[in-house]
Amino acid sequence: MAKYAYPAIFAPEEDGSYSINFPDLKGCYTCGDSLEDGLEMAEDVLALVLYGYETRGEDIPTPSKIKSLKLNNDEFANYVFCDTLEYRKMYNNKAVKKTLSIPEWLNESAMAIGVNFSQVLQEALIEKIK
Repeated sequence: MAKYAYPAIFAPEEDGSYSINFPDLKGCYTCGDSLEDGLEMAEDVLALVLYGYETRGEDIPTPSKIKSLKLNNDEFANYVFCDTLEYRKMYNNKAVKKTLSIPEWLNESAMAIGVNFSQVLQEALIEKIK
């Protein structure tokens, strides 16, 4: 889980839309109805593809230098940023049941003051992975 920046090639289409390709990542391409939409879609597909790499334990390819990309006609290159941790939070947010053990005295003390165990564990784990 990390933050990434990869170069993308933006190809304007006749109807004003854009085709977007990430040459460093196999199967990582998208399109957008406008430049703004294309940028949003590019960030989303980049996060999806890199999330897949992370989940499968695959090596993440090193991003190319933007100047090394070969462009045709009206194409231009731009870096696109994504954060796979934020992507996971948005799209992989189902609850998972965990069983854990704590000392009885700690359980009794926490219950006496109304501690929400799930919330405390989530907050502690978020802090731990930062």
